[in-house]
Amino acid sequence: MQTLFYATLAILATSLVSLVGVFTLPIKEKQLKSLLLYLVSLSTGGLFGGAFFHLIPESIENNGYGVDTSFLLLFGIFVFFTIEKFIHWRHCHIPTTEEHPHPYAYMNLIGDLVHNFTDGLLIGGSFLVNPGLGLSTTLAVILHEIPQEIGDFGVLIHGGFSKKKALFTNLVISLSAFIGMLVSLGLGVRIENYSYYLLPFTAGGFIYIASSDLIPQLHKETCLANSIKQIGIMCAGIGLMYAFTLI
Repeated sequence: MQTLFYATLAILATSLVSLVGVFTLPIKEKQLKSLLLYLVSLSTGGLFGGAFFHLIPESIENNGYGVDTSFLLLFGIFVFFTIEKFIHWRHCHIPTTEEHPHPYAYMNLIGDLVHNFTDGLLIGGSFLVNPGLGLSTTLAVILHEIPQEIGDFGVLIHGGFSKKKALFTNLVISLSAFIGMLVSLGLGVRIENYSYYLLPFTAGGFIYIASSDLIPQLHKETCLANSIKQIGIMCAGIGLMYAFTLI
């Protein structure tokens, strides 16, 4: 019950991040792009730090290191790649109107549904190992969710959603993380050594998201001064996750 309580609080915190889009409304587009770039840098560092300082060491400490751990890491990367490959396959060329929101907005919601469900699986499984790992995994997820939810809010608005509908829809979709968390806790009770499979898989997912989704976004910035800031903020994200190892 204690694990369920902590995991539920963590999922509630990550779900509330879906409302962050409302705070970006007064921000000018140019300023928002700059802000997002720095948030993506922080998220990149947080995901790398979560994988290499928490998930992989915890997995090795509990289960040792062998070829099977490497396979599970690679499997995590492969699964996250496959999920993205299939949820981004469809595009629409019909102009956006109030009566016809772009299907890419709905495809984005489907992608979010799968993504949030997966977040719930990972967070729930991490709390099964220990509260500290659950907290660090939740922090890494939140750091990633903030820029993503801001971007998702923009996609829905551009796709024809009203501001209220976009916020409400994002919030409802984010609740799929609760389902993922409950599924993970249920599997943890029934499957022996569940964390043995989940931890390196989660690490692979974090590494994939950081290296495949986020770093390419950072490469779009070519200004030297901004690039140096990106590197510094990325290091801050890594440092933040390392600091959790000292607590």
